Amino acid sequence: MTDAPYRVLVTGSRDWAAPKTVGGVLTALLAATAALGGRLILVHGACPTGADEHARAWAEHHRHHGAPIDIEPHPADWRGPRHGGRPDPHALMVELGADACLAFIGPCRSRRCPQFGAHGATSCADMAETVGTPTRRWTT
Repeated sequence: MTDAPYRVLVTGSRDWAAPKTVGGVLTALLAATAALGGRLILVHGACPTGADEHARAWAEHHRHHGAPIDIEPHPADWRGPRHGGRPDPHALMVELGADACLAFIGPCRSRRCPQFGAHGATSCADMAETVGTPTRRWTT
């Protein structure tokens, strides 16, 4: 039995269109965490669409049915210079620490961009890996 909650950082594309992928991964993680007697803390960027929203909706559904889940949203404030004076929400989520990072990354939608992957989600996953957080990526 463990007293420490398991913190999972979910990051992903704003237009991630596979909620079953997000839900399946989180369901397996919840089962493993619950088997150890712990709580799951879902950390996400609070984007109202895509992977963040799929993760939030999954967590709300399971909490409603009694699952030991806490939700920790970190919404971006896109007003003004550098997010309205607030720190980069991706960097903040990584700095606060997580036991794992799950990244659901689709292609960048800009026609001028040579990069594969959503910039914010890719950056967040890269930062998590840099600080040693086990990170797993799914792509479309």
